[in-house]
Amino acid sequence: MSAEAIDTNLPDILSLGGLARMNEADTHGYRYELSPEGVLSVMPPPDLDHALIATRIMGWLITAGWPLEQIAQAVGLRIPGRDGGEGGRIPDLVVWGQPPPREANVWLPGTGIVLVVEIVSSGSRFIDKGAKVAEYAGAGFPRYWTVDRDPAQTVTMYELAGDTYTSRVSMPLDWVLNTKPSDHLDA
Repeated sequence: MSAEAIDTNLPDILSLGGLARMNEADTHGYRYELSPEGVLSVMPPPDLDHALIATRIMGWLITAGWPLEQIAQAVGLRIPGRDGGEGGRIPDLVVWGQPPPREANVWLPGTGIVLVVEIVSSGSRFIDKGAKVAEYAGAGFPRYWTVDRDPAQTVTMYELAGDTYTSRVSMPLDWVLNTKPSDHLDA
């Protein structure tokens, strides 16, 4: 998206509707996200390794029998703020316990989510390992995983304890994929 296109599509007051229009207008694959406090983040398009990691995790879930309609890549979620604001995040992978509500709106409510996964890139590290940890915990998502882009593709599994996450375990992605999803997730 050119600077002119951003200027044309950037509303005076940034809302989730305006953010959806920005995402729709982008022709280069950037993701535009908004924190509940109103901070705009522009995420670069995922590269091939990023996409393959997400595909491997999806394949692992599907092979274990997780229903297709309960797994989605790059879907917009409403993220309520602790002080009443509302943001919109686009996680790399979302897993629901039941099929999510089918709404015409781009930004789905965060209800019924079992797991949110973010694949950490150099441009997203501070948001994925900082802001999103607090935001996703505040939204009540029971599990949040980050997958680092190190040689082991280290998966850090966070589990909700009250209104914050505790880091449960970190292990290589290959190890995780040799277990059953039921070892880590409640359906």
